[in-house]
Order: sequence, then structure tokens, then C-alpha cells
Amino acid sequence: MLSYTLRRLAFFAPMLVGMAVVVFALMHVIPGDPARVLLGEDATPEAVANLRASLGLDRPWPVQLAAFFGRLAAGDLGRSMFLNDSVANLILARLPATMEIAILAVLLSVLLGVTLGVAAAVRQGSPVDVACMMFAQLGVSMPVFWLGILIMYVFAVELRWLPSIGRGAPLPDALWAALTGNPAVLLDSLSHLIMPALTLGLTNAALVSRVVRTSMLEVLSSDFVRTARAKGLRRIRVLLHHALRNALLPVVTVVGWQFGALLGGALLTEGIFGWPGLGQLTVNAISQRDIQLVQGILLTFACVFALVNLAVDLLYCVIDPRVRLG
Repeated sequence: MLSYTLRRLAFFAPMLVGMAVVVFALMHVIPGDPARVLLGEDATPEAVANLRASLGLDRPWPVQLAAFFGRLAAGDLGRSMFLNDSVANLILARLPATMEIAILAVLLSVLLGVTLGVAAAVRQGSPVDVACMMFAQLGVSMPVFWLGILIMYVFAVELRWLPSIGRGAPLPDALWAALTGNPAVLLDSLSHLIMPALTLGLTNAALVSRVVRTSMLEVLSSDFVRTARAKGLRRIRVLLHHALRNALLPVVTVVGWQFGALLGGALLTEGIFGWPGLGQLTVNAISQRDIQLVQGILLTFACVFALVNLAVDLLYCVIDPRVRLG
């Protein structure tokens, strides 16, 4: 296990370097001049040229890339041109809100998707199977922004059960408040969180359920499952211990990939629900051509996605020991 972990970590640093280069290149091929946006359309060419020189945008790309890596090595992501604050401070202030949605959406998609997928596989061809696959088809086909608007209309406008926009107290603070005798803070935080998380979680639960159903059908027809049944083991033990565990590898892969998709989906979801996360900050930074801020946000997303995939690789070893022996 230790040697496998070290091998995976050896690939992690070069991957981060590659992602930093890609992020830098993407930001420099996007049309638009940050100096022109910052000064306005009425600025003179001389003023734009002077600002470009002060920001270092007039230097060759290799020189800018070397400076970018120099800042990264020192732990400096730069400074936002429009918000006049450290990029690291801006990201740290918004990242917890986005992670709350993403983590809760992943938990929801796994719990709902695995449950529906197993039920559909066990009851193959039954009305339960048909209903689960109809849910999966609708979830995969429905755009995130449309599902978010629909959920808001039902729960916030018609039923008036949940607040439509905004964020309550941060979830860790709300949990601490509940533990110290103030559960109302936790309820308020969850009431704001549930609709954005539900919007992202339902879409991903649909895909997870389809993957679980396909994988479970393959495993249930294998020899070791028939042997376990022939030994007289309880049905629930055969399903959970033998079948589901061996069917989880493709599911873990999908969930790891979905986490990156959830961070991207947060761009739309946060805009719909007025959630103060990295999604809205990214949209504003792109529209303003705030290069250093966009670079820092994209690099943060890439690092989080890389860490999740590293965790998925390590989880493979727990589910199937043959992975680390290969």
C-alpha cells in the first residue's frame, strides 16, 4: 500500500506543473486586453501601453511564465487587478462555500445513485427498474440551470419551504452552533444549502445509478456470486459484501470524475441561487479579464480535482487489493 501511494504521489508534482502551464496558456489566448478593460474604452493608447508595461503584460510569454512559476514557488498567486486584493485571500474567502455545495452534492449523488442502481439491478425488468432508469434518463437529459430554476420555483416560490437565494452561516460554524445549543443556525444554513446541492446532486445521481446498475448486473451473473448463494449466505450479505463491493470500482471512477464536473456546474448553480462561492467570482473575473485572479481560480480547481483523483486511486486499493499488486 505504501509503495503504491508513493508511486501515485510521484506523478502528482509533474501533473501540477503541467496544469499550471495549461492554465497560463489558456489565459493568454483568451481575447481581450486587461489593461484596456481596466482603463475603459476612452483610454489613450499611451495609457494602455504604460499600464501593460507596469503589469508585465508586454513581456514575452516565456518571461511571464517564468515569473508566474516564481510566484507559485513562493506561494503567491498574484493580486487581483480589479478587486485590489490578494488572489489567495479572495479564493480562500469563497472556496469553502463552493466546497460545501460540491461535497453535499457528491454525498447525495452517491447515496441516491447507488440505492437506485442496486434496486434496478436486483429487480431487473420490473416496474422498479423502469422507474429508476426513467429517473436516470431525465437526470442526464435535464440541464443544470433548468433543474435549478425548477427546484427554486417548487420549493421557494410555490411551497415557500426554503429561501430562494443567498447563503446562511458557513456549515462548520453552523454545526458548532448546533453543538453548543443553537440548532436554529444549522437549520438556517441547511435551508440555504439544500437547493443548490440538490440541483447538482440529482443530475449526478442519475449517472451514478446507471453505472451502478450496469456494473451490478455484470457482477450478479458472475461465478463467485452464484457460489456465495449456493453456500446459503443471506441475500443481503451477498448483495452488499460480494456483489456491490466488486461493482464499486467503476462507480468510484465516475464519482471522482463528477467532482470536477460539480466544480464546473457550480458556476451556473451559484449564479441561480446567489451563492457567494468561486463560481460567481470566476464569472466576474473572466468578464473583467482579471488574468491573475482567473489563473488562481482555475489552478485551485485543477488542484482540487487532482487531489480528488489521487484519493480515488488510493481508494481503489481498499476496494480491490489487486490494483496495488499490479
